[in-house]
Formats: sequence, structure tokens, C-alpha cells
Amino acid sequence: MFSYPLSVFNLFIFLTLQLSRLAHAQSPDKDTTSIQSAGGATGAAPLPTSASQEVTQISGTTTTFRPIFTVPTEAGTGKPVLPNINDPNATDAQTVCPGYTATNVKRTDYGLTASLNLAGSACNVYGTDIETLNLTVEYQSADRLAVRVVPAYIDASNSSHHILPTTLVHQPTIDADAKSSILTNDLSFTWSNDPTFSFSVYRQSTGDTLFSTQGTKLVFENQFIEFASTLPEEYNLYGLGETIHGLRLGNNFTKTIYAADIGDPIDYNIYGSHPFYLDTRYYQVDSSTGNLTLVTSNDTNATAEYIAYSHGVYNRNAHGQEILLRPTNITWRMLGGSIDLYFYAGPTQPKVTTAFQTSTIGLPALQQYFTFGYHQCRWGYANWSVLQEVVDNYERFGIPLENIWYRDFDNDALRFNYSAGESFLSNLHASGRHYIPIIDSAIYVPNPENASDAYPTFNRGNDTNSFMTNPDGSTYIGEVWPGYTVFPDWLGSSAGPWWTNEMVTWHNKVAFDGAWIDMSNPVHPPFFLPGEPGAVIYDYPEGFNLTNATEAAAAASASSSQVAAASTAGASSTMPNYVRTTPTPGVRNVNYPPYVINNVQGDLANHAVSPNATHGGVGGIEEYDVHNLFGFQILNATYNALLAAIPGKRPFIIGRSTFAGAGKWAGHWGGDNTSLWAYMFFSIPQALSFSLFGIPMFGVDTCGFNGNTDEELCNRWMQLSAFFPFYRNHNTLTADPQEAYVWASVAEATRTAMSIRFNLLPYMYTLFYLAHNTGSTVMRALAWEFPNDPSLAAADRQFFLGPAILVTPVLDQGATSVDGVFPGTTRDGEVYYDWYTLAPQSNTTGNVTIEAPLGHIPVYLRGGYVIPTQEPAMTTRDARKNPWGLIAALSSEDAASGELYVDDGESVVQNATLFVTQEVITDAKEQFTASNNALHATARGSYNDTNPLANVTVLGVQNPVTSVTLNGADVASQGVKYNESSKALLVTGLNGLTTGGAWKEDWVLRWS
Repeated sequence: MFSYPLSVFNLFIFLTLQLSRLAHAQSPDKDTTSIQSAGGATGAAPLPTSASQEVTQISGTTTTFRPIFTVPTEAGTGKPVLPNINDPNATDAQTVCPGYTATNVKRTDYGLTASLNLAGSACNVYGTDIETLNLTVEYQSADRLAVRVVPAYIDASNSSHHILPTTLVHQPTIDADAKSSILTNDLSFTWSNDPTFSFSVYRQSTGDTLFSTQGTKLVFENQFIEFASTLPEEYNLYGLGETIHGLRLGNNFTKTIYAADIGDPIDYNIYGSHPFYLDTRYYQVDSSTGNLTLVTSNDTNATAEYIAYSHGVYNRNAHGQEILLRPTNITWRMLGGSIDLYFYAGPTQPKVTTAFQTSTIGLPALQQYFTFGYHQCRWGYANWSVLQEVVDNYERFGIPLENIWYRDFDNDALRFNYSAGESFLSNLHASGRHYIPIIDSAIYVPNPENASDAYPTFNRGNDTNSFMTNPDGSTYIGEVWPGYTVFPDWLGSSAGPWWTNEMVTWHNKVAFDGAWIDMSNPVHPPFFLPGEPGAVIYDYPEGFNLTNATEAAAAASASSSQVAAASTAGASSTMPNYVRTTPTPGVRNVNYPPYVINNVQGDLANHAVSPNATHGGVGGIEEYDVHNLFGFQILNATYNALLAAIPGKRPFIIGRSTFAGAGKWAGHWGGDNTSLWAYMFFSIPQALSFSLFGIPMFGVDTCGFNGNTDEELCNRWMQLSAFFPFYRNHNTLTADPQEAYVWASVAEATRTAMSIRFNLLPYMYTLFYLAHNTGSTVMRALAWEFPNDPSLAAADRQFFLGPAILVTPVLDQGATSVDGVFPGTTRDGEVYYDWYTLAPQSNTTGNVTIEAPLGHIPVYLRGGYVIPTQEPAMTTRDARKNPWGLIAALSSEDAASGELYVDDGESVVQNATLFVTQEVITDAKEQFTASNNALHATARGSYNDTNPLANVTVLGVQNPVTSVTLNGADVASQGVKYNESSKALLVTGLNGLTTGGAWKEDWVLRWS
């Protein structure tokens, strides 16, 4: 597609022309198209129609093609805007606006309603003040309180400005049993008109104020809403995504929510929009009186007794917004919409998360079993043969590979033709592997004056009015990887069916197994690609100069020259002339709103569809009001499309841009991170945050996407990501290769970590089953498992996988050990066992230094849990055929329990015939208990798993064992081994005693 030969870079088509066109110029359809400028102004613009030809060599074949029209770099630069929080001349709305007064307050069966009227003259500081508002307060359930403030007068002219339709984003309502259940609600709402309207939410059991706007004014304008609440000192807030940041948000941070096309900058808004936070407060318990004292310091007493209370807050608003976290308060500023708050009483993180998911955003999707295998991707794979070589290399190096990733909606006839692809995919599927294409939402606009450039996907969408428009009704034309593009209008009635049709049509040609939805903000990226002059990749991880001094010096020199050249070419000494908008009464300026949020791209239209682009044609909904929902809606559309394209199987989708509730359709990857140690660390708090957002299927581009990785970083990162639900290696065009087999040490480290991962796949799949059914989390912060330990409030360098696996990775360059904590050992008697030695961890007090040479990731089993395992294989398909095992890690009280969920691993609905005839869910859910020197396994359900039980390992057995029986039958003595040093009992050779399947009958394993 480019104007230079395709040879060196092995171009991965995920970032070539969006729909596999080799560089086509276009001319306008005079009746339907116009081009939108970055600033949002609309005007007719002719598209280039050059008929010149260029020549290149592809796989030895001389090919002619038309050069692609490249939008100038400056077209991707918006007008300069200065964020309000950085503007010394910005007006503080709290000092000039009058606030509101509540009148006509009426009690209802579930709360109250009131009118809010301006308490003085309108300030119109960042828009037009809304004179009258409606307040609705509802106790909706035993643990949920809703507070809504909306304009009193809503009609077709302003509905989309303020009301988020329930057809787009679910709105919680009063539970059916609320009349009785709300009597036990621990939350209490109060309000005051002194001096203007404010409200507070209290926890009745503690008397603690959870949220209070007292002392601040409510500001509600047509393009600016502000409300604030006090917070205690050194508060612990988590969530408010999506941002690359530590798990605990801190008290000096401005969180912007506006879906952006950007490569993972630290502390700025990126792809997702999740206006939810968890607030955890610790109290010291007076041992004599039981009185509670709120902890307002990070310094705690190791011998004191503490208790924690957590609650959640969700603001159901999809507009661009900022949340200002300051030492004593939180301030919410929104560019539109309404105040639609929900408070979740908790009082623990699991209860908050469960309530948030079950009542508000939906439960996360249950993924297919194969999705927990390893995924390999690269921007730069040149053709089917290169993909096959990658697959073969993983096989040759003995590294499990489950999925290979690529393309979208159409295939390059020269490099990725359908016939060769059919052969490749047939072999891939026969080996138990899968193929995941990347699909961008921007659809190529063909040249109407060139018949050979016809693109049926565009034509069918255009004929059904499936694309976004300009305010005048003409088609909105943008530019993404194919060149000129259009964007689906998900709010219209035709885009969904059109998308489904295209997915089904394409699947008939290419048997893909899921979808990677990228560039879904929607976006206008610059055509400046890695490897081009001025964009050569010279970056390496921190400490690379210590291990590769000569190469690092050469790269640093070349990088300096490149930066200097770019600085000279683009140098300017003039100060930017910032755009400042003065509000016009009754009129919205959606392209340059008067209040400027701290958007990473500045101008709202920069790298994005213009805010005045329209959904639903002339007079429809403006992009300004729904920008943050585009990625959310395409995930919904893709979910439905995959149900049609691959009937009966659970859709597997990984999306870039998400909104609250996206987890019920898709997983998420962390975006375009960088090959730096810092980003490996940030992957942990990012994953934990998405646990709170109800998207447990999370992973990052392992070893880093941007920049070059190195052996040490990739070694550590491949091991860390093995304990994330979504496990994928992916990097950018022209960067150094980083497949797991590139370095011998990385290959060995990967095999080690993958062996553990495959052993744990039944455990991980069970965790997802529980998350899908109950709203529990998969990756867990230490503070969530041990909520009464304030020293863990900011812990985000370790994590639990479920309740039973503690992972303590090395996150620093050059380190051969890592400091970690073993929560609960001092106060609660918790026991942890080393995964590798099976021995209990002896030193567990405070921060413990753990030896971790390169290639070793410390992993521990938590006492009190039984973990189901299966022997590893090269694919999950083959692993599911292997015998079962159990690891019972005894607690200090010699007890352990666990669960296992088994089904066919792929069906949306399990075998209907079995379900009907048996009248039970067609699955098997196993419960294990270990006590009194016996391990009981009891099954229910009708799924028939015929794999035998191979072994049982019991950790923490204090006395030697000489005899073991299974349902009364003696286990051969050679199958019983007791390790006096590690206190581990290993029982093998159980296959012959469970030939019909490990769970065909209930059983008891006894030892003495």
C-alpha cells in the first residue's frame, strides 16, 4: 500500500490499508460526500483522482498500483486549546454561580422528588444555565441508592444533550422487592438549602459521610455540570478508568474521561470510559470499647486491629468529563448529560463489585476455553507463509501457541489470498489452534470513477444509510489506514444488520474464530508509520545500556539525530494562540466547548471524529454527546455479528475502546503500551482496575508494543502475563522481533510459566464461570482479599489470581530478587506454599525478600484452597483431554475447599438435549473439601467428562503417610510419596481407579 517496496518490514496488514486496498485514491460522490476538517467545520472538498501508476515487487511479482493519497501531517493537528485546570485566567464556577434551591419536596415510597431552581442570577460561565432541574432520589434495593438531577424541560431538541437513553446504556431501576429490602439499606440521603442546595449520603451503621456536596454549589449548564464532595484525608479511591496509573488514584490527580486515540501515556485519558470508583475506608478498632476511628494516615500500627468499609459510586454519564481528585475533595466536571449517581453500600469490595455488575452494567461474558491459551500477534507479518513459519517455530521450540492474529473484512489478493488462506486455516484448526483477525471500524471509501476500486462492503453500508453524516446530511468522510473512510452509525437502525451481514460474508471466506476490534474511538490517525524517515525506532527499555552498551550507544546517537532533525524542521518560537469560546446563550459549541477538559489530544476533534458529526441524519444526535459510546456500541454489534457468523459459540472479542458494561460482550487489552519496565508494572494496576469495571478478560501487549524490547524485559514480562487472563505478545511495525522463541532464555522462561498456566487453566476457567454468574473478580488486589489491613491499600506490585494463587513478579531491571508480602500470616494464620517446592513459606513477616533469578517468577498457593489442574499440552484442546489433578493446600487449621466448573468450553447454551432430558444445567460443578485426613469430591450435573484422575497433592501434611485409599480401594504404595521436608503428600497412579472419569462418581481420598 505504501509508496516504497514491501520487502524489509514484513508488513502486518492490521495496520496497512484498513480493508486491504493497495493504495487507492478517491473522488467524491457528488451527491453524498463532503470532508470534515479537524476543527469540525463542514465543506465540500474534492478527493484526488490522480491516475498515475507506480510499480513495486511483491513476492517476486511486478505489481502496478495507484499511490495512496496521504493526508498532510498538519491535518492531524487540532487547534491549540488550554485545559481549564491549567489556565490561570479560567473562571472558577464556584465563585460566580448561584447554585440552586430545592422546592416542592415530596416523599415517595422509595425516596423523594424535588424541583431545583437557580438561587440567583444565571452565571452562564461555561454554557447556558438551566433554570429548573428535577431531583429524584430512590432507595432502589437493599444496597443501592440513586440520585438523579436532570433538566425539568426535556424535549426532542435537547434530549440527547442531557438524557442517556436506556436503550444504549442500562439504567438501574427499583428492585421488585424494594419495598421490603430497602428497610435494611445502610445508606441514608439528606439534603439542605443552607445556603444553597446540597446533599449528603451517610452510612448508617458507622455514621460516616460517604458523599457530601455541602459547602459547594451545584452548577448545571447546557455544556457544563459541576458538583463536588468532601473526602477524608489520605483517602483510598480506585477506578475511574481508563488511565495508566497506580491502583490507588491518590489525592492530586485529574482524571479525564474522553475516548482518545493515543499510545498509553501515563496519567492521561486513553481508550475507555468508566466513571465508577471504589472508596475504601479503614477504621482502627478500640479493643476496649469497640469504637471506630477513621484512619487518615498512611502510617498504621502492625499490632492494632482494623476494619474496612468500602462503597462504590457510579456516575452514569457518557459525555466528556473530568474528575478532579484533590487532598480533601473530589470534583466532577462534565461537558453535558445529567447527574445520574448510584451509590453501592458494600461494605466490602466483593459486595460492591457484585452489586455494580448485577444491577447496573451486567455480568462479564463467559469466554471460550481456547481464549485462555497463548496469543501471538505482530504488526508486520507479510503473508500466510510468514504466519505459518511463526506457528511452526512455536511448535519447534516447544512453546504452546493457541491463537495467531491478523487482518480484517477483506484480504490482499497477492499476499493473503483466500485459497492459500483456506489451506493455512484448515491446518491451523486441525492442530487445535485459532485465528483472530483485527477489525477496524473505519470503512474504506472507494473511488467512484474507478470501477476496479469497487468495495461492496462500503456500497452495502452506503445504500442502507449505515454511516455517520455531517450536520447537512452528507456522508461524514474521515481518514484512517485505508485512506478516506466512513464510520458506522451505531445509533441508526441499519448499521447493526449491515455489520452482521459483512461479518457473516467474510467468515464464509475466512474461517476466523473471534474478533479484535481496534481503532474504535473512532479516530483519525496520522499517516506517519514506524520505520519511516523521522520515525525509526531507536527506543529500548530502561537499563538496556547496562546490558548492551555498544548497541545502546549507537541507538542513542541515532535517536538524538532524529530528534534534532525533527526539532529543526518543526521549530517555532511563537506562543500558541489558544482557542477560547465565549458561551452564546441557548447555543452549544460542540467543536470548541467553553470549558476545556484536559484531553490528551487537546482539541476534541484531533485524532477523532469531529464532535459535530451526526448520528441519525439531519437533526440527529451529535458525536459530542455519544463519543465515549462508539467503542461500546461496536462491541455490542460485533457480539451479535459473531453469534450469526459462528452460530452456537460464545463470541470472543477483544476491544480497545470500552464503556461501563462492555465486559458482558468483550475483553480488553491495555492498548499501545511501550517496551519499558514501567509499563510492565502498570499492567498490574490496569488489570485490577478492569476487574472493578467488570472486564476480567484483560491483558496487555506482552514485552511492549511501541519501541524495542530486550531479552531481560521480555523474559520477565512473558512470565508475568502468563497469570493474566488474556495472554498475548504483540509489537509494532519495524521494531525488533519479540516472539517468545527469539531468545533462548525467554523461550525457557515462557515454557516454565506456561506450564503453570496450563496446569491452572481449569482453575482460571472456573473463576470466569463464577465471575459470569456472580460478579466475582478474577485478578484481585491484595487489599480485596485482606480488607482489614490498611498497609495493603496501595499494594499493586503483587496480585492474587482468584483467592488461591499469589503472584509476586520481578518488575525492576537487573533485579535477581523481589520484595513481597504474605498477607494475613501474622493476624489470620494464613499459610502460603511455594509452587515449585511445595513447601510452606517460612519467613512471612513484613516485606520479605524472595530470590528470583532471571527466568523465575515467584508463585504461591494460599492455604485453605483446593485447586483443580490438568496436565499441560501444546494447545488447550489437547490439554482438556489430559487427566485431572488436585492440589489441596491445607490451611493452618488443616482444612481446604475448592470448586471446578466443566462444560464443553465453547457453547453459548450447553447441549440442549441433555438439558431437557435431565432437567438440569448441562455442566458439572465440583466441590472439594479436605478435612480429617480425607479429601471429598462431590459432583452435580450431567456433563460427561471421561478424563481420569491422575494425581492428588496435599500440602501441609504434618505427619508421614503410609496408606492412602480412594473410596475404600487401596492406592498402590509406589503411588504414595511423602516429603518430610516440604510436608507434601503426592498421590499418583489414580487413573486405574477412575477409568470412567474423575467426576463420574463421588469419591473420598483418605490418608493415614
